[in-house]
Amino acid sequence: MAEQSYYETLGVARNADEKTIKSAYRNLAKKYHPDQNPGNADAERQFKDINEAYEVLKDEQARAAYDTLGHSAFKAHSSGGGAGMHPGTEDFTGSGFSDFINNVHSVFEDILGGGAQAQRHADPYRGEDVRYDMTITLEEAFAGKKAEVTVITPFACATCSGSGAAPGTGLVICSACGGAGILRVTRGPFAFRQTCAQCRGRGQRLETPCTQCNGSGFENKNRRISINIPAGVDNGMHIRLNGEGGQSASGGGNGDLYIFISVREHQLFQRDGANLYCQVPVAMTTAALGGEVKIPMLGGQRFKVKIPEGCQSGYRLRLHSKGMPVPRSNNRGDLYVEIAVETPVGLSGRQRELLNEFAEQSDTATNPRVNGFFERVKSLFEGL
Repeated sequence: MAEQSYYETLGVARNADEKTIKSAYRNLAKKYHPDQNPGNADAERQFKDINEAYEVLKDEQARAAYDTLGHSAFKAHSSGGGAGMHPGTEDFTGSGFSDFINNVHSVFEDILGGGAQAQRHADPYRGEDVRYDMTITLEEAFAGKKAEVTVITPFACATCSGSGAAPGTGLVICSACGGAGILRVTRGPFAFRQTCAQCRGRGQRLETPCTQCNGSGFENKNRRISINIPAGVDNGMHIRLNGEGGQSASGGGNGDLYIFISVREHQLFQRDGANLYCQVPVAMTTAALGGEVKIPMLGGQRFKVKIPEGCQSGYRLRLHSKGMPVPRSNNRGDLYVEIAVETPVGLSGRQRELLNEFAEQSDTATNPRVNGFFERVKSLFEGL
């Protein structure tokens, strides 16, 4: 018969939070407590099961081990008669409980990678990655750019050669962990291992910190680095330069340099990915009679665009492949030109005469949208 899971014992879902688990435990513990059920062997057994389930599920690491390995996480390392016992039948006040503690200790030592004298990380580690924020214009993003930037980069301290120790001194065994780099912490029936805070897991600490770098082993220096910004970069994109970051003090290789790009807003063009958008004002006469306008391009050229006769404000033209380059490809986005018809202002006397004469000659065919609008308004009010 399959063993009942700890979640079933407490009557909670597998994704129950800590508060739900604690509430379920309290209710069940109160219900099956021996003092409330004197002489009831079944209630006593259930009370032990409830306590065992709660001890595991209330702890984040123990719960994770149980979710991964199930009951075997707490039985795999036991020996003798206790190995075949159902967890709920163990004596939580005698030797069975001691076996259970030892089982849990062994399991967590295996999960976390060995005993208290486990080998510390002695492998060389990479240097620190460095970030540099760079702002460019839309024109520079369009054409690409070569630039030199000054980057503050951590280097191994010249005084202590990156050791962090003052000259003539060295490292001593950490007294807190005895050189293990880890500490054993007991929480209830569980034992955990955590990195020693005094030596940060190294097992050794500085006898006397270097005064130049305050024991960090690093000092910052300015470096001039040449970078190539590809055409088409956009806000938030970054360029990675391998090995141009911080220096490693243990021979593990330098970190990387990340150039994060920010593109300034443009006075004329708006950008959406690889597409560009531009609003172009057109004189009323050009919009009415048709004609051509020259559209400025980001590359410095001008492109002639034909305006159809009777063009209205909001009319949009699409210029294929006249937008931004697409990085790492030969493609380009499109340029969308929106026409804004400009109403004449500051009219002279003669211009007014001409416009009045034009208005007298106008009819429904000349202004179909205006006349159509007022016809709809008229029919609406007649219906009311």
